Order: sequence, then C-alpha cells, then structure tokens
Amino acid sequence: MRAPVKNYLVINVLGEDRPGLLLDLSRIILDCGCSIQDSYITVFGLECVAMLLVHGNWNTLAKLETQLKRAEEEHGLTITIKRTGPRKISQDALPYSVEVIALEAPGIVNHLAAFFASRSINIEELSTRSYSAPHTGSPMYSVNMAIGIPASLHVALLREEFLDYCDELNLDAVMEPVKG
Repeated sequence: MRAPVKNYLVINVLGEDRPGLLLDLSRIILDCGCSIQDSYITVFGLECVAMLLVHGNWNTLAKLETQLKRAEEEHGLTITIKRTGPRKISQDALPYSVEVIALEAPGIVNHLAAFFASRSINIEELSTRSYSAPHTGSPMYSVNMAIGIPASLHVALLREEFLDYCDELNLDAVMEPVKG
C-alpha cells in the first residue's frame, strides 16, 4: 500500500504577542489533522511573527485553511496561506554557514545578498540582530546565514573572495561547512 501523498501549506501569522498564541495555532493545526514540518517564530517589537510549513492530505489542508480564516477574525491576526510542494534538496549543493558581525550600518544584508547572488549561491536561511556591544555600547549588527554552494564552485577560492569582500566593507566574517 502506498503512503498517502503529502500536501503542503505555508502559513504566515502576524499578531500582537501574547502567551498562548502558539498554543492556539498549534491546536488548530492538530485539530484539523495536519502536522507542522518546519517553523520559525519570533517577536519583533510588540508583534509575534510565525512562519509554518504544515503538511497533511488535501482534505485536512482545506479544513485548516477554513479554520485559519476563522482564527484570523477571532484572534485579531493577519494570516496568509499558500499551497506549496516539498522542498527540493539539491544534491550538488554544499551546505555552508556564514556569520557576519559589524558595526551597524545600512546595506549590510544587501551587500551580502549581492555577493552570493552574483555567484548563483542560494541563501537558504537568514537571521539578523541588532545589539549594543559590551563595554562600549556601540550599535552592532550580526547576520547568520545558511547557504548552498554549488559543487561546481571552488570553495577555497570562494571563501577567500568572500573574506576579502567583507574586509573591504569592514565586516568580520566566517564561512564554514555545516557540521553534521
């Protein structure tokens, strides 16, 4: 007997942060017979932002879409949903981690995105954070990325080019293979 076909739904939720918001969302998903496959939830300012990849069969996802519309109104949330497919894992991409720390300045993410896009390197995950440096209180900025480097690229040369590029921009950077 064949395993049931998984269908996927991307759900983005924005709403005022409060205890129990994740409980409410996860209960709706569970009650509809769906499962959370991947998720990222954080608080920006006073707002909670949730990004969820949920899977289930066609009927359970249809039920979930209806329930999310109801939850949007009942809980004062902004919810967007989109049907999608499973992520395609590239067999010829090498997983690398990139960390950058610098004094806070406009355009850091744009510069990093331009470097990788010009080499057809996909940025698969990105997170940034502003903070004050210990002791000095200087405004600092950190960037963490997961990238997929095409196996056709010479990694040592790429790393050297990247570190030189970051030096020109006065960014402290590390690029290393993902362990495990």
